[in-house]
Amino acid sequence: MITNELLKDDIASVSNTYPYAGDFFSASGIEGFLDRPQLTVRQYIEEIPESLLEDIGASYSQLAEHFILFLNRMEALRQKKKSVEKITIIGGQNKLGEPESLTFSIEKGEIITVMGPTGSGKSCLLADIECLAQGDTQTKRKILIDGRVPSERERFQIENKLIAQLSQNMNFVMDLRVFDFLRLHGESRMIEDLDQVVEKIFDAANDLAGECFSKETPLTELSGGQSRALMIADTAFLSTSPIVLIDEIENAGVDRKKALHLLAQEQKIVLMSTHDPILALMGDKRIIIENGGMKAVLETSTMEKQNLKDLEDMDRKTTKLLQMLRAGERAETSVSML
Repeated sequence: MITNELLKDDIASVSNTYPYAGDFFSASGIEGFLDRPQLTVRQYIEEIPESLLEDIGASYSQLAEHFILFLNRMEALRQKKKSVEKITIIGGQNKLGEPESLTFSIEKGEIITVMGPTGSGKSCLLADIECLAQGDTQTKRKILIDGRVPSERERFQIENKLIAQLSQNMNFVMDLRVFDFLRLHGESRMIEDLDQVVEKIFDAANDLAGECFSKETPLTELSGGQSRALMIADTAFLSTSPIVLIDEIENAGVDRKKALHLLAQEQKIVLMSTHDPILALMGDKRIIIENGGMKAVLETSTMEKQNLKDLEDMDRKTTKLLQMLRAGERAETSVSML
């Protein structure tokens, strides 16, 4: 934790330890931080003209306070990705007020699917996890992180959230190229070997997307599926959030199997609501939702895994048939031969 004691240090030593320190002042239109390395940070701030401080709307003490806050936030970004070994869901109640007699944990690297009829409460469960509910939502559920109650900061902080959520509808409004967006996000995370990471994200996104796009493609021209593919890859490699919530990935126009494996191999805890039997059986376990409550937690059985292989073969043939039709070919080949 960086304190006000740092203000007594000279600019040379501060800049050496925190290379981005000068960016705080230049972003406010205050130049010359590195030009006077012998001054202490406090001396530098106190020599800033009052007229310039009036322009940015801060006093000397406020500017110093904001500088320390900036350094602490930047240092938090430099830290390694947060690690969560498990989350625990403590049952509350369903829509009828009946108790959920379930308490279970989800381990790092596990894929858990959430199933139930439309309107049964799948998205509500994801929302409880996203806000790390503590009995203060309609369901009265509680979520523990590594067996403990999460702090207020963990629940409500905007930056470095423990949980990332990918919704059904995802489109960009930023007028940037894909390459620029990835670089800016990587730079904001202070990622080392940025060019390699950007390349990895771009390749993974194109591997997931139904139709490839280039680094020069404007974000606003990406289709819904391409946008979702880009954000899944970005979440896997750049997001510090160890828990990922996905709402109905089957409607995203991406290779859902590759997407799940990508997130799982990055040791994320993945929870996904779905109506797709293939995705349901791909999970390690599935939560059954009924009347807004958790009815059961089922572990995928050996027989179900065998059925999954048969379903994947059928899905491969369906995909091949769809590709033929999209290409204007006749669908006169026997499906069994595809």
